[in-house]
Amino acid sequence: MNFYSELDYFLMHLTSEQGASAHTVEAYNRDILVFITFLEDHGLDFPGTADLERFLGFLRSTDKKTRSVVRTVSALRSFFAFLMRDGKIAVNPTTEIDIPKFKAPIPHALSEEEMARLFSLPKPEKTALRDLVILELLYATGLRVSELINLKKSDVNLEAGFVIAYGKRSKERVVPLNSHARSTLKSYMERIDPTVSFLFPNGRGGVITRQAVWKLLRQYGLKIGGVKISPHTLRHTFATHLLEGGADLRSVQLLLGHEDISTTQVYTHVDKKRLRELHKKYHPRG
Repeated sequence: MNFYSELDYFLMHLTSEQGASAHTVEAYNRDILVFITFLEDHGLDFPGTADLERFLGFLRSTDKKTRSVVRTVSALRSFFAFLMRDGKIAVNPTTEIDIPKFKAPIPHALSEEEMARLFSLPKPEKTALRDLVILELLYATGLRVSELINLKKSDVNLEAGFVIAYGKRSKERVVPLNSHARSTLKSYMERIDPTVSFLFPNGRGGVITRQAVWKLLRQYGLKIGGVKISPHTLRHTFATHLLEGGADLRSVQLLLGHEDISTTQVYTHVDKKRLRELHKKYHPRG
């Protein structure tokens, strides 16, 4: 079997039928290419369960993190399921493979004081207002960086106070804006080029890159004491502060755009902490 040509069809399937993000497609492509190279190096036309176990052992020997190994297993399972669906293979060799146990680390959330310091940083210069809007939006909405950079001006409703975000598989959700974000966003939208459609255009009118957003957050993090800040840091801070303020997990799930509430379970430590505090405060024998 020519795995290279089948991989091309699989990647097109991910994009056109599954609506996978460019980041996911790129990661799956990279992982499966490593696997195909492994097959070639070992003279294998088609892998059995033992061969897959050897491949996972090979990945671990290269100091791959558990998260990367888990993603590779997921990529291979999807790839072989696709081949079975198209009648290219009769047996999926990945069905007997156990996915390595991976416990996602709990991300660091910034404090309200740190957020206040962060918002005070952008100063009057060419990109200061844009930077402030990016900070305000990420914290006010919990948007993923891919959702943020693809926002168009038409996705913003200042009068009603919300933005429309397009998440994984282009799923649409409405996210409210707080008063600070609305005010800053209004000033920003009054000043940007009216002929461009993206909210955060690059110099050519196209979309700003996720790397550019990561870079500016990293720079601002250094200015508040060397704190490591990424777009996900602000997304996590958004959810954490909501829960600490009294929001329930289901509401946070909807705001974050998680399809399954199990993805939101990483925040249960915050929810339990709040429940203990409420119990202590209001129970007659607290």
